[in-house]
Amino acid sequence: MKILIRLPNWLGDVVMSTSFVTAVKQLYPGAQIDVIIKQELRGIVNLIPGIDNVYPFSKQEFEGLSGVYRFGKALRNQQYDIFFNLPPSLSSATMAFATRAKKRVGFGTEGGFLLLTKACKHPQNVHRVREYISLLEQFTGKPVPSEPVKIIAHALVNEPKQLLVNFNSEAESRRMPVDKGIALLNLLLNTFADITIGMIGAPKDAEHVNAILAGVTDQDRIVNHAGQTSLNNLASLMAGTAALLTVDSGPAHLANSIGLPVVVLFGAGNEHNTEPFNLDDMTVIRAGELSCEPCVRNTCKLYGIPKCMQLLNETKIIEALSKYLNHA
Repeated sequence: MKILIRLPNWLGDVVMSTSFVTAVKQLYPGAQIDVIIKQELRGIVNLIPGIDNVYPFSKQEFEGLSGVYRFGKALRNQQYDIFFNLPPSLSSATMAFATRAKKRVGFGTEGGFLLLTKACKHPQNVHRVREYISLLEQFTGKPVPSEPVKIIAHALVNEPKQLLVNFNSEAESRRMPVDKGIALLNLLLNTFADITIGMIGAPKDAEHVNAILAGVTDQDRIVNHAGQTSLNNLASLMAGTAALLTVDSGPAHLANSIGLPVVVLFGAGNEHNTEPFNLDDMTVIRAGELSCEPCVRNTCKLYGIPKCMQLLNETKIIEALSKYLNHA
């Protein structure tokens, strides 16, 4: 049997889909499991167990519905038995249809039900991991366990006294405001006298990271990794450090799946849907002082700069990190 899985489009969602990939492998032992993934996330697939072949997809090269159809059609000769479509979008359903896989399974949203052989109901108010697993349950008619799947990464460096910090997010509403970021970094450096801080981020995050670092008093204890690591190297960097302090973002899920202790700062996002799935060594902190929390919007319509992030309790953050850093 040959199975093709269209993985999600964001790093955090890809990590949360690893339980789905593992469950497919268990339900169909001996099957060939191939995946389609966004070109920019290609590196992370090497860390996910159970995948045979990878097809990187570039939206720039295959633009619009005609582009995704052309991409899917190029895979038609592979004669897949099942196409599992995880993104709930019309474009990914179009890609599934173009492959002519015998069975095409996905959420029937955005008109995708017309292109699938099995259009599933999109569950509400469940964790994203359970959301993906529900596809498999609706398709097979059987309950499927959703266990955290560990991503294997080998330590790039051994820095047990380095705290990684990620203040970046694709959504402005989940990004750490510059003034709050400066205050937090200075507090961390003053509280934990023997640690260094490693700032992480993609190349497009470098400007935001640099703006925060400009206000930090003890620059000698900061290592700026922003824009300097591939996804594989980021995973390896995480594997050799003490902990990660992060906003709601892809790196939060990556670190959690590797086994790094994670403290996640939530504002606009809903932790009940998108918190890291492995609850071991994971702490969620939210201010919870505003009636609009969580709004799940990508921009803050009320305050401009996300006030929910500015109101985060710094004492709670220090307390959460202390159990990892005081013994580092």
